[in-house]
Amino acid sequence: MRCCACLFQQSLQCSPSKMAAGESNSRSSCLNLSNPGPLGNAQANSGVHSAPAGNAASASAAGRLNRTTGSTNPQPGLDSDVVVRATPNTEHQSRQAASQSAAAAAPASSAAAGAGASGEAPGSSASNMTAASSACSADTAAISSSSSSLPGSPASVLVYREPVYNWQATKSTVKERFALAVGSAVFDAMFNGGMATTSTEIELPDVEPAAFLALLKFLYSDEVQIGPETVMTTLYTAKKYAVPALEAHCVEFLKKNLRADNAFMLLTQARLFDEPQLASLCLENIDKNTADALAAEGFTDVDLDTLVAVLERDTLGVREVRLFGAAVRWAEAETQRQQLQPTPENKRRVLGKALGLIRFPLMTIEEFAAGPAQSGILTDREVVSLFLHFTVNPKPHVEFIDRPRCCLRGKECSITRFGQVESRWGYSGTSDRIRFSVNRRIFVVGFGLYGSIHGPTDYQVNIQIIHTDSNTVLGQNDTGFSCDGTANTFRVMFKEPVEILPSVNYIACATLKGPDSHYGTKGMRKVTHEAPATGTKTCFTFCYAAGNNNGTSVEDGQIPEVIFYT
Repeated sequence: MRCCACLFQQSLQCSPSKMAAGESNSRSSCLNLSNPGPLGNAQANSGVHSAPAGNAASASAAGRLNRTTGSTNPQPGLDSDVVVRATPNTEHQSRQAASQSAAAAAPASSAAAGAGASGEAPGSSASNMTAASSACSADTAAISSSSSSLPGSPASVLVYREPVYNWQATKSTVKERFALAVGSAVFDAMFNGGMATTSTEIELPDVEPAAFLALLKFLYSDEVQIGPETVMTTLYTAKKYAVPALEAHCVEFLKKNLRADNAFMLLTQARLFDEPQLASLCLENIDKNTADALAAEGFTDVDLDTLVAVLERDTLGVREVRLFGAAVRWAEAETQRQQLQPTPENKRRVLGKALGLIRFPLMTIEEFAAGPAQSGILTDREVVSLFLHFTVNPKPHVEFIDRPRCCLRGKECSITRFGQVESRWGYSGTSDRIRFSVNRRIFVVGFGLYGSIHGPTDYQVNIQIIHTDSNTVLGQNDTGFSCDGTANTFRVMFKEPVEILPSVNYIACATLKGPDSHYGTKGMRKVTHEAPATGTKTCFTFCYAAGNNNGTSVEDGQIPEVIFYT
């Protein structure tokens, strides 16, 4: 069936003689059948619309055919509201089109009856011609009858329709039109379960519908629509369809929303999507906030490779016993995922190589005895060798890493609490102790201690930092140092940095075995360190530590220096 636009183009080819004879006044503009927009709306029309009468008959027949066959896809504009006019030079073609449409719509029973009367088989050319001729005559009579009823125009039928709202006309650019289309209910239906058509079902890509919709909106309108719930699926979609600009937006969103409580989850995703920059930022966040990151709910959901990648780091800011506790929690969750009983043997099995990355030698003997030694995860041989490592000198070799972790960056800092050095400070097995607090979070890595007044000497020493309120030892080291007989201080370091929180009281403790040493006088209650580059001030406040302290106080004694990182 030819549309009215085709017939209208043929009418423009009539001869100049007909134009001169006054036939041009019977022509009017054809119905504007512009293509439907993304929402299915045709372009707006106003006023009276016209099309050849023969085409109106065809449209009528086509409408009957569509209803007969169940079609749900009528052409826009071809309905009962269209204005129809017949012109002399298209009348013959209109009749042919009408006859063909009528023949197609004729019931099968009529064709069979015609064939029976003529003695020919149904479907033969003779019977088809008979049916077509009858339909043509009927439609021609109908057209003539309807046309003659209108005064002044025996071949015209006029019908008016309301203008169609043209949503596209309200937007001047493709970007604006597409942005409106993407936000419509039609698109929402399409990308949330598919949208049925007459002949097929729209096939959605193998991605989340919301993420694919965000991709389309970005491609055609440069608008970024991502949130905490959709950012990972959108990142996956951007990578799948190679849209690096949208991928960069997703990564930037994740960077801005990176926190300790989601660092492990984002690290897993960054490794999965091969985003090394994001993974590096996650690891740095875990280094600085290790305790909070391990306590987060998402920690136990990470895969083994991600757990191993974290435990391998030398820059974690947490005590080793807490790392072991976190690893046990992860192992319990993993045994459930693998549908195993949470026995010590199965926990050791699922931990695999991650267990060997726990640095048990960095624990205190009390921490090891209360936790790992009784967990059943370590073998008896491992437990015995670690107890020997804690108690025997020289220390035997163990299978676990004994290299200290250091979560610190930047420059080492130190403060001195005495203004003058004097001689003779004796030792009889009693610990020198001083209480202190700070105004900001720092990590203490060691003390500076005075040495012998008798020349070069070796000292054995145990250093500790104790949480005052709970009397918990937070860090310690049994070690030794050599002095040269001068009044200088000598560094004695902890195995790992000790986190010091603001406005909390701690006790610095040093138990020396050796000859008499120098000591400090003219001590200060408050000592402030100012960072040269940033101007950041760290203020220490020192107080007398009650009990047996070998005479050390704010004014006099040992432990002249505290070495730390901010």
